[in-house]
Amino acid sequence: MDTTRHHRHSPQGEWAIHTESLAKTYSGADAPAVQALDLDVPTGEIFGLLGPNGAGKTTTAGMLTTRVIPTSGRGFIAGIDIVKQPSLAKQVTGIVSQQNTLDRALTVRENLYFHGRLFGYSARSARSTADELLADFQLTKWADRSVFTLSGGLAQRLMVARAIFHRPAVLFLDEPTAGLDPQSRLALWEKLRELNDDGQTILLTTHYMEEADQLCDRVAIMDHGTVLALGTPAELKKRVGADTVVTIRAAGDQERLGDLLAAELNGVAEHRVRGESLELHIDGSDRLVPRIVLAAEKAGYDILDLSVSEPSLETVFIDLTGKELRE
Repeated sequence: MDTTRHHRHSPQGEWAIHTESLAKTYSGADAPAVQALDLDVPTGEIFGLLGPNGAGKTTTAGMLTTRVIPTSGRGFIAGIDIVKQPSLAKQVTGIVSQQNTLDRALTVRENLYFHGRLFGYSARSARSTADELLADFQLTKWADRSVFTLSGGLAQRLMVARAIFHRPAVLFLDEPTAGLDPQSRLALWEKLRELNDDGQTILLTTHYMEEADQLCDRVAIMDHGTVLALGTPAELKKRVGADTVVTIRAAGDQERLGDLLAAELNGVAEHRVRGESLELHIDGSDRLVPRIVLAAEKAGYDILDLSVSEPSLETVFIDLTGKELRE
């Protein structure tokens, strides 16, 4: 299915999404939900907003899709002002929210058909487009069944199909794989990649670091309504300043062990205690690991567990905030 889009030019160039100091403070709130957001997302990109619950991701998506009125600032979708032209902006956005928003009084096919009619499609065009999407999303088997019969993964697939029915400039997905089993999650990732390969611009919010890493061309890490860092997953992970992360669980004082290893071994760029484990950021490869074990044992520590990994987006988030992404 060809979902290639043709977009207008925004005031600052050809952006699918452009914001200028976009902000939202809810009535009675002690702090802004989103603070002075400046964002540019080019056409054809998968852009991720990564952060914990309460970071401002959903509010940002809400403002960009006209469901939340900004307190200040400006925002544009495909050159359309979301505040001055909200009705027109709605016509060029597709939305998949965290909740199941399918009409449960309708069949799978009817959910697509009536969405098309709502967006001005003729009856014939709505039927043909619905059938095309059913086939493209492998939902034809369930076409005439109630949406009650769909699994979580199939329901999410149908909501994505419905959201792109009218060929939006930007597809917004708010925590799209929350609650899905691993198989359904991977299937949805594959579908989103296919849509993007066909030209669909996508903005997704997520608190899953793997999802942001695997899917997104660029990621904005958010916390407390502010973008803390923005770049490709690879660029963000380079911020850690280490090539390898070694996690150790040992009997004894973890903080003291970290200080000891950092003082004794060249290459330990940083260390921190996370729960019951000690995390070491290592410059270079994992060849330092045997020396780490020997130094720990020499100091009287018994190594109970040890793992080696590359820096992740969660590592970046911890570096930026001092807390874990799931907190």
